Amino acid sequence: MRKYLVFLFFGIAFSGLTQDASQLKSQVRHSIDELREFVAIPNDALEHADINRNISWLTKKFNERGFNTSVLPTEGEPLFFAALPMEDEKPVVLFYMHFDGQSVDPSQWDQSDPYKVVLKSPEGDQWKEQSFEDLSEDIDYEWRLFGRSTSDDKGPIVMFLNAFDLLQKNNIDIPFNIKVILDGEEEKGSKPLPDAVKQYRELLEADFLLINDSPVHTSSKPTIVYGCRGNTTMSITTYGPVKPQHSGHYGNYAPNPGFQLAQLLASMKDRDGRVLIEGYYDGINIDDATSSILKSVPDDAKTINANLGIKTPEKVGANYQESIQYPSLNIRGLGSGWIGHKARTIIPATATAELDLRLVPETDGTRLKKLVKDHIRSQGFYITDTDPSREMRMQHDRIVKITERGVTDAFRTSLTNPYGNFVSDVLQTAFKEEVVKIRIAGGTVPIASFVNELNIPALLVPMVNPDNNQHSPNENLKIGQIAYGIKAFYALLSTPLPKME
Repeated sequence: MRKYLVFLFFGIAFSGLTQDASQLKSQVRHSIDELREFVAIPNDALEHADINRNISWLTKKFNERGFNTSVLPTEGEPLFFAALPMEDEKPVVLFYMHFDGQSVDPSQWDQSDPYKVVLKSPEGDQWKEQSFEDLSEDIDYEWRLFGRSTSDDKGPIVMFLNAFDLLQKNNIDIPFNIKVILDGEEEKGSKPLPDAVKQYRELLEADFLLINDSPVHTSSKPTIVYGCRGNTTMSITTYGPVKPQHSGHYGNYAPNPGFQLAQLLASMKDRDGRVLIEGYYDGINIDDATSSILKSVPDDAKTINANLGIKTPEKVGANYQESIQYPSLNIRGLGSGWIGHKARTIIPATATAELDLRLVPETDGTRLKKLVKDHIRSQGFYITDTDPSREMRMQHDRIVKITERGVTDAFRTSLTNPYGNFVSDVLQTAFKEEVVKIRIAGGTVPIASFVNELNIPALLVPMVNPDNNQHSPNENLKIGQIAYGIKAFYALLSTPLPKME
C-alpha cells in the first residue's frame, strides 16, 4: 500500500509536466540558452583560472534558485557545494556531477571554437549547421548542440537546474533535502577528493548518492548504473643506446628499446586479449545469478562490433557486460623514435608505453601494479623510477623505468538496494519503459571515497545520448536528451523516498 501511495503522489505531481508538452519544451528552450552561456566559459581541467570562472557562474545560478552555496577548498581545485535549507525530519539525497572538461584541440573540431555551442541537424550521415533563431517556434529533439562539455558534464547540471525551475513553477514540494557537490577536476583524476570527503564529511552526510554522469545505454532506454570501475596508470620506458644511433652502423649490435618494449608488452596478454600475469583476475566470480543480470542488459553484439569496426572482440568474458566485470590492462599510448614523414633510420634511445588499469571492487589497484612489476622483473628487466645513470646502464642488460599514478577505487552497489529499486520505479513510471540496469560501468567516476567515508550507497543515473563523443572532438548533446534529463530529474525530485527499516 505504501508503494502505491508513493507513486499515486508521484503520478499527480508529474502529470502536469507530461500533459503539458509545451511547458517542457519551453524549459528545454531555456536550458539551451543557459547551456550555451555555461559552455562559453572554458573549463579545461588543467587551467586554474577556468575553474574559478565556472564556480562564479555556478554560484550565481544556484543562488538564483534559492540554494545556499559554498566553495570548498581542497589540496587541488575547489569543490562547489550547494544545498537547499535543511529540514530535520526529511532524508537527504546528495547529487554529484562535475563541471571541468577535457582539454580541446580546436583543429580537430568541425567548428572554430569548441566553447561556442553550434546547433546542427542530421542530414544523412552528416550534420548541417542551423541558426538558434530556428528554435524560436519549435524544437526538433533530433537536433544537437556541439561543444566541449555539452554532455560531459555541463549538460546534466543545466538539466538539474531547469527541472528545479519547473518544480517551482508547478508548486511541487521536494520531499527530501538536497545537497549538490560539483567536482572541478574530475577529468584529471580528482586526486584531492578522498581527503576532501573526509574533511567535509559532516557537510556531505546523506542517505544516498546520485551521480549524473556518463551516457544512457545504447538502446537509449532509461538507465541505472550500480557501480563504476576504478582506474590507475603506469608509464613504462625501455632503454637502448644512450642517444639515437645510425641503424646502419649499429643495427644488429645496439639493443633496440622498441623491440624490448614490444616483447615485454606481448608477454602480458595472450592473442585473445586475456592478461597472462599470474593472479591478475583473482577474486572474480561470475556466478549464474550475476550472469543472468548481465545478460538482461539489451546489448547487441553485432551493433557494438560494427560501431567499433571490429570483426571479433577479445575473449575476456562471454559478452560485453561480462568483459567489464574484470580488471583491464590497456595500452593507452605507445611511442619510440619518429614516425611518418619524420621517420629516421636510427635505433631509438627509448621506447615508452602508457598503461591504464581499470579496476573492479574485487581487485586492488596497488596489488595489480605490483603484479605487473613482478612480471616485468620475471622478464629479466631491472626496474628504476628515474632515468638510468651511465653506471646503471653498465650494470644491467635490460632496464625499465616505471612511474605510477595513484589509485581511484571501484565501487558497486547491490542490485537489490532499496534506493536502486526506488530510482528504477520512478524512471519506469516516468518514461513507461523497462529500465536498463547495469551492474558496473566500464568507465571511472571517483565516487568510492563517498561510499566508503559516508557509508552510503551510490547510483549513476545517466542523462546524455550514448553517441555524445565525450572527451573527443565534436562532443555533442542531443536536444531530446535535455527533455529526458529534465523529466528524469523532475520525477526523482518530486517523489518521496521509501522509508528505510
